[in-house]
Amino acid sequence: MSASVSDSWIEAADGLSLRCRLWKPAGTGPWPVLLMRQPYGRAIASTITYAHPQWYASKGYAVVVQDVRGRGESEGDFLGFRQEPADGSSTLAWLRSQRWCNGRIGSYGFSYQGLSQLLLSDPSQLPDALVPAMAGLDERLHWASEGGCHWWALGLGWGLQLAAQEAQRRGDAEAWAAIRASLESNRFLSDGLALLVRHDPHGMAAGWFRLDPATAQGWRVHQPPAELWQQPMLMIGGWHDPHLKGVLDLWQRSHAAGANPQLRVGAWSHLHWRGGIDRLQLAFFDRHLRDRDGAEPLPAEPCWLEDLGSNNWLPRSPQQASQQRWGLSSAGLAAVDSHEGRLELESSGCGSVTVVHDPWRPLPGRGGHLGLDAGCVERGDLDQRCDVACFSSRPCEQTMELIGQPLLQLSAAADQPGFDLCVALSVVKPDGAVIQCSTGVARQLGSHCLQQASREVRLQPLLLTLQPGEQLRLSIGLAAWPQIAVNPGDGSLPRGPASAQHRVISATLELDQASLSIEPMLGAN
Repeated sequence: MSASVSDSWIEAADGLSLRCRLWKPAGTGPWPVLLMRQPYGRAIASTITYAHPQWYASKGYAVVVQDVRGRGESEGDFLGFRQEPADGSSTLAWLRSQRWCNGRIGSYGFSYQGLSQLLLSDPSQLPDALVPAMAGLDERLHWASEGGCHWWALGLGWGLQLAAQEAQRRGDAEAWAAIRASLESNRFLSDGLALLVRHDPHGMAAGWFRLDPATAQGWRVHQPPAELWQQPMLMIGGWHDPHLKGVLDLWQRSHAAGANPQLRVGAWSHLHWRGGIDRLQLAFFDRHLRDRDGAEPLPAEPCWLEDLGSNNWLPRSPQQASQQRWGLSSAGLAAVDSHEGRLELESSGCGSVTVVHDPWRPLPGRGGHLGLDAGCVERGDLDQRCDVACFSSRPCEQTMELIGQPLLQLSAAADQPGFDLCVALSVVKPDGAVIQCSTGVARQLGSHCLQQASREVRLQPLLLTLQPGEQLRLSIGLAAWPQIAVNPGDGSLPRGPASAQHRVISATLELDQASLSIEPMLGAN
């Protein structure tokens, strides 16, 4: 027997009405409730990554999906994350007052709805169990930028999606069509910021692009109620998701509060979870909302990470770090011959190499966690370019597990007051294929760029097991377009693709003290 579906209004603390869709199981109830609060339309219910609410209702849960304030059919103006604490608490109180709710509530959702479930104003109204996925508390470091660089393609794409939906809500078909055409043609990479400012000037994304990603000034960091960290939590992240460091920060906060949070990090991107987590999520809610194990009980170990090499799930903690260290060496040809530069395990680096960035043909960013094509990708052709310096290890003689956050440290100077370091870590297979597994960026702006100085690039955390015969490769370039804007080389904050004003940039990498190390992934911001 299928679930019943109905729509309801919830009154917020200030009297505005918020629209919800409710799926009830067959029977009379009351039932435990699963809540998702999202800005994309309650009918979609995040089915791009999750099973439909009908499935959860068939397992004995009432499911409520809410249009947040100013989105869908809910009243008010959409103000982003800062509006959610009061509305979230009002929603929880309303749910517990309903006869069909047995008083126990779980929350779930990813991205915006991953954070909305954590933002609450009333510590006495908390979910009884939470599954936040792919979200974080720091709008600068977990939502908009890293390494001093705005997320260009991702940030514009998401901001324009919200702007188009806002245009649709106010009946502006012309604005909706202009935004859609720009996204479909990829023109948004060059004209997207102007479109965003024109059609959603007060939105979160437009606000982020007005701020400097190299400093915390002006950026919002959210603080959930302290009591929330004691609640049962299952946290979901992806190695190829831009919000992974936010998820690790959430896990660390809960663990530091004395709780026992569960964690799953898969070889997933933001939208592609390769089979999803619904069975795991159901088992988690059965345990904490029904005090029982379902057909698929939760594993005893709280943290499981998927190995990027084997795709095996391993019981590993984010507190672990393998802490290998390699030195970088080159006789000066690492940017010409992709096999000349060396990564030497537990050795010091030596030599230097100069890399030239030509804005007419900026190095593309591919895959990784910031790409529109996120994931592990083949990058052998990129490594053949002469604007990429490559450093490869000797073939492994036995398996080697890498777990943690890769960190590149070296001395570098440029001939212009601005340059970017764009780094990829890959596995070179015995057949020559080059599979990129992790990337990172770091932006340098100002007169200090002209002097040799220590620089560092923090890459995306990983769990990766190298097999015998495989090599590790580090690739260093000066651009990753369109993942980040192209550095103009004049010291100003980059704002898009290359233009006639962009300068050729030469950067010299001194390798005597250069190293690649695998550091703890906690505190990875």
